Amino acid sequence: MGSVAMDSDYGAPRELSALQKTRALYHPVLPPCLQGTTVRVEYGDAAIAADVAGAHVISHAFPHTYGQLLAHFLRKTANVPDATIITEHPVVRVGVVFSGRQSPGGHNVIWGLFDAIKAHNSNSKLIGFLGGTDGLFAQKTMEITVEALCSYKNQGGYDMLGRTRDQIRRTEQVKAAMITCQALKLDALVIIGGVTSNTDAAQLAETFAESKCSTKVVGVPVTLNGDLKNQFVETTVGFDTICKVNSQLISNVCTDALSAEKYYYFIRLMGRKASHVALECALQSHPNMVILGEEVAVSKLTIFDITKQICDAVQARAEKDKYHGVVLIPEGLVESIPELYALLQEIHGLHDKGVSTENISSHLSPWASALFEFLPPFIRKQLLLHPESDDSAQLSQIETEKLLAQLVETEMSKRLKEGTYTGKRFNAICHFFGYQARGALPSKFDCDYAYVLGHVCYHIIAAGLNGYMATVTNLKSPVNKWKCGAAPITSMMTLKRWSRGPATSQIGKPAVHMASVDLKGKAYEMLRQNSSSFLMEDIYRNPGPLQFEGPGAETKPISLCVEDRDYMGRIKQLQEYLEKVKSIVKPGCSQDVLKVALSAMASVTEMLTIMSSPSFTGQATI
Repeated sequence: MGSVAMDSDYGAPRELSALQKTRALYHPVLPPCLQGTTVRVEYGDAAIAADVAGAHVISHAFPHTYGQLLAHFLRKTANVPDATIITEHPVVRVGVVFSGRQSPGGHNVIWGLFDAIKAHNSNSKLIGFLGGTDGLFAQKTMEITVEALCSYKNQGGYDMLGRTRDQIRRTEQVKAAMITCQALKLDALVIIGGVTSNTDAAQLAETFAESKCSTKVVGVPVTLNGDLKNQFVETTVGFDTICKVNSQLISNVCTDALSAEKYYYFIRLMGRKASHVALECALQSHPNMVILGEEVAVSKLTIFDITKQICDAVQARAEKDKYHGVVLIPEGLVESIPELYALLQEIHGLHDKGVSTENISSHLSPWASALFEFLPPFIRKQLLLHPESDDSAQLSQIETEKLLAQLVETEMSKRLKEGTYTGKRFNAICHFFGYQARGALPSKFDCDYAYVLGHVCYHIIAAGLNGYMATVTNLKSPVNKWKCGAAPITSMMTLKRWSRGPATSQIGKPAVHMASVDLKGKAYEMLRQNSSSFLMEDIYRNPGPLQFEGPGAETKPISLCVEDRDYMGRIKQLQEYLEKVKSIVKPGCSQDVLKVALSAMASVTEMLTIMSSPSFTGQATI
């Protein structure tokens, strides 16, 4: 086992407050399909990528792990004749690593995995890698024990094991991970993280399979951004907590604005490129405005269009003697505004060519240079930062809220001078709600969800599956109705296409990409239906602090509850219908039954063929 740095406090017992001690006593319950020591697996059809146009590229890139079967874990009372029953549980050695930014609830995944491993064989071991993927490469480990877990149950942060650079991408990194798994004789490696981490997990699983490394790789959907969402994953661990914590802070600001009656608050929320956090917080707290990046991108709104929208709202409220308000802005907005995104692409391209930061402005094209010079100095400096490893801007460092507040203030002053606005002077206060919430104590829902996912990971390992993600669906229902399973990570992949510079051809790269807010979804529709009243009527709502008991303890994300996302349940229902058709339409059935069946199936097949074509899905480009 690898050495541990002497100055490390990883795994050290925490000093807990009275509240934290009470939290640590709470033990999440398991759905029926995970109870007991027998693992029951029902295998479905081979899972294919939803990206029809890119499926052949994905299958070519992942020949060993693409097209694997879906897996459903069954309760003891389930009557499935062809289910695989696993009663023997040999000793296993499992490694676990935090990968990606910390997200509330991560420790409970480890707790659930530990309990499941020990329940099925007390001699099995769970080994944690210290310092994220750097610890994985360097074989820095600690054995997870009951004592080590005690002060981390139902607590926030990733500090039991820590995290660092958190990527497994380059050839030498993949090789180092394999050497570690072989040296420690790991039967499985569990990677806890978001879209990037699970893409890395899929690649690692493929490489292990190709190299005949016996270690199985399992991914767990944990990211506070809520952007790892697809047909198999309804939401991620941490999203509920981050939205509840932020919504209370937003609500406090709303109350302050209503009390002072003279300030407009511009609040930027974390969430990376997608606007899921901003949407959910808006539904929970009812601010006056929320600017979603997906709306801006679809409507191709410029920074001046957005400024005008906000100014018109300020003016409309002033006509009702309201000189206060709250505006929510997702941190990814800057990459949704066409001209700012194009400017960023130029800047990142110059970084790639080795142009120094201080010389980039002089190498910009004429239009980009003009836009760059128009922007305030603080924004210019932030746009020049080196991009993240996924080529995105350092979104948490770009103060879009201050930019918009400044532009709105300038425009309102102009209107005041011109006489087109006769209200009071515009005053803005800006906030970024980001790091304050990342280490928050997790909500009860996230505690339960994470713990259950940990148990699902063991079931995946017991079934001998490689390159799968642990999944739990029907999450808006009580825990006893949750459905647990596993889906191949490759089936969640799409083919991202992008180009940098006018002469660059498009490049395709299979990956688990972030999911944008669905502008046709029920959550977005709820926001749009209420946007006018939110804007003008100050119907601010305070959901209150996180609770383990009381009226707020059992609440779940509004965006989760309003959507009908039981994809796995529908797949099973479809299979039941197809089996029923088979049982009715058999040799010897009447001509009328056969004719109706043929007609219906021909019609359905034709419709599904059209809907599955790339031109219909519109997924050929991202």
